[in-house]
Amino acid sequence: MAVSATLHCLTGCAIGEILGLMIGTALGLGNLATIAVAIGLAFLFGYALSTLPLLRAGLGLGAALTVVLAADTLSIATMELVDNLVMAVIPGAMEAGLVNPVFWLSMMLALTVAFFAAWPVNRHLLARGKGHALTHHFHGAEPEGARRYIPDLATSTLVAAIVAFMLGGLVVSVADELEGPPSDTAHAVPRDGSGTREFSAPPR
Repeated sequence: MAVSATLHCLTGCAIGEILGLMIGTALGLGNLATIAVAIGLAFLFGYALSTLPLLRAGLGLGAALTVVLAADTLSIATMELVDNLVMAVIPGAMEAGLVNPVFWLSMMLALTVAFFAAWPVNRHLLARGKGHALTHHFHGAEPEGARRYIPDLATSTLVAAIVAFMLGGLVVSVADELEGPPSDTAHAVPRDGSGTREFSAPPR
């Protein structure tokens, strides 16, 4: 149960972390700003994924958020602390960019270390009837009315999607590295017609 709870938190954190780093890279933010965005989104998605089953089970939004905040905050905070610490320690991980194998390999390592750091936290909370023990008995309840349209996302499905996405990012970045830098053997001629070419045209 502790493993399942930790994986559930990890999927939300992973979505937020990757999205935050993508946003930070796209906007050209510094490391601290990028980390702040990633942490904020990790908490947002972590809470959101835990709130959906409770809403589906019949709880109101306020009651669901109260339960989720009590159940997930310590686990997510542990993951975020460890995950970002690992990313900061690995040389070049934060500056690598999304089309760089270093980024994806570092993220995989960071999330793995974060899982093993948060697992004993969740185990400790569950043993005392806290953490995900607060939400577990709401899972599997038959939804009524419009609540049946609230997504029921299994942890295994979320984990598979995250792993596939990260492996896809790694494959794309490795392929980009193998292509190498673009060739500089040919240069375009300026619009005014001046300049030279690195290649010669065949005679007429």
